[in-house]
Amino acid sequence: FSCREQPIFSTRAHVFQIDPATKRNWIPASKHALTVSYFYDATRNVYRIISVGGTKAIINSTITPNMTFTKTSQKFGQWADSRANTVYGLGFASEQHLSQFAEKFQEVKEAARLAREKSQDKTELTNPALSITSHQVLPSPIISSNGPGEDKLFRSQSADVEITTEKERLKKMLSEGSVSEVQWEAEFFSLQDNNNKLVAALHEANANVDQWKKQLAAYQEETETLRQRVAELESQGAHDSSSENNKEELSQTLEELELLIKAKDEEIQMLKNQKCSRWETEGEREETLQKLQELETRNAELEQRLQLAEQTLAETLSEREKIQNEVTKVAEIMDVKIFELSEIRQGLAKLVES
Repeated sequence: FSCREQPIFSTRAHVFQIDPATKRNWIPASKHALTVSYFYDATRNVYRIISVGGTKAIINSTITPNMTFTKTSQKFGQWADSRANTVYGLGFASEQHLSQFAEKFQEVKEAARLAREKSQDKTELTNPALSITSHQVLPSPIISSNGPGEDKLFRSQSADVEITTEKERLKKMLSEGSVSEVQWEAEFFSLQDNNNKLVAALHEANANVDQWKKQLAAYQEETETLRQRVAELESQGAHDSSSENNKEELSQTLEELELLIKAKDEEIQMLKNQKCSRWETEGEREETLQKLQELETRNAELEQRLQLAEQTLAETLSEREKIQNEVTKVAEIMDVKIFELSEIRQGLAKLVES
């Protein structure tokens, strides 16, 4: 087809042609579905159905007003083309695609009828003698080649003889065709496509099952690792209970040290207040100074012990908080993994049921 034609509708279908030898069987045009399109030639004002397989035009049918597209099953339709001397059949993937193609065929057929009427009107206006002759000839009805109950056209007697002969021949060709064979062949190709889709889906499902099994094994291994970690943390938590007892002992010791330091401070202060009155002799003064130094040294030692105890307590609290955070985090991870494991088991159960 030329570049002056523009596609107005396209779909995909399995293309068939009637066997010219037997006039009964359908011959598939290709192994796979092809693109079938309606084209409009603005230069010649004609509509065509075209389907190309590789570099070969499988369908090249010019639509005329006397053509009719017939649905012979839920997914199969056909029309006769007297110019191409054949009958075309299309097997669709669904009933909806068939209905869309049939509706478009009717629209294009009506457009072709209007285009022919306009062309005839122009011819009559430009040639008065032809107009008078055509009105003097009585029209005769011609039944469409696709069967009774369809549109009727009226032509001049000069064109009736040739078209009637061609129509009768095509009508006979269609009457000899086996409708059941057409339906079976269309259903066969449809079932073949569905079978290929099911096989592909089955392979994909098997691959997903293998992947889920590997993921399940990984989750089980990770869950076991987390359980061991929880057991370690629980044992460490038991150890932390003993640390709690040590903390209480340290707290009690700190309180005692603080009371002792307070008592010593009071004693030092009292000694300082009384040193003037008590230092009557040099020996008493030296003894008091020595005692005061001993008390200050003792006080420094107690303060050092207090600082060490406070540092130990702070480290113990920090370590305990860190362990609690880690236990919480591991518990949350275990909850997520258990939930994912449950989802995978449900998916496997559904897959096994299906």
